[in-house]
Amino acid sequence: MISFYDRLREAVRAHRSLVCVGLDPDPALMPAVDVLDFNRAVVDATWELVAAYKLNLAFYEAMGLPGLEAMRKTVGHISKPVIVIGDGKRGDIGNTSRAYAHALFDVFGFDAATVNPYLGGDGIAPFADYADRGVFLLCRTSNDGARDFQDLTVLPSGRRLYEAVAEMSQRWNHNSNVGLVVGATYPEELQRIRELCPEMPFLIPGVGAQGGDLEAAARFGAQGGGALINSSRGIIYASKAKDFAEAARRAASSLRDDINRFL
Repeated sequence: MISFYDRLREAVRAHRSLVCVGLDPDPALMPAVDVLDFNRAVVDATWELVAAYKLNLAFYEAMGLPGLEAMRKTVGHISKPVIVIGDGKRGDIGNTSRAYAHALFDVFGFDAATVNPYLGGDGIAPFADYADRGVFLLCRTSNDGARDFQDLTVLPSGRRLYEAVAEMSQRWNHNSNVGLVVGATYPEELQRIRELCPEMPFLIPGVGAQGGDLEAAARFGAQGGGALINSSRGIIYASKAKDFAEAARRAASSLRDDINRFL
């Protein structure tokens, strides 16, 4: 069985890209088209420019059953080697996590998932046991409120909580399929986490609309285990007119070129 790390490296190599496009359909921002048609058009216009797509489950769940069906069909529309991430930030006690993992990997067919590590190893194991699927643990998130908990000191070591998550993640990485979510909005912490986890892939949100440091994301993220640098609104809503797919392509191409220049 090919490991998730190998699958990710192949996606990056095939398209010479670290770009991850966030397919987050918001009716208030989208042009007047069906969600599935919108996603398919964006994918078809950008596929050879990116390494991954990330679908934030909240946007699809908010649309009810039609949204979930559009999500399922979107996943099925994206062909290899591109990685498809289910961004649900799941995480619960073991039995519930097994159900979450089954839903994301077996039912909806995602290649990777975002997981909240707060409940510890028994909440992560059901995801990580899928040796060919990826598990991106929330480590240093891109939002302003990240400091509320992630900067707390963990006794007796004196480490920050995000540092403890980074170090613990390596203990759970038995199948070479665990990565970390690290926001581009915190470049110093990004560098520190790369020091702690030199061989682990990062999923890096926060560039574009959130104003993250793209150069730091590229340079620190791409070291060692590599990275996927996510942009959602900056790509899929580059235009709200009929040319939205063409505009998305231009934005994805520009982001890929900027990242590659920093590398």
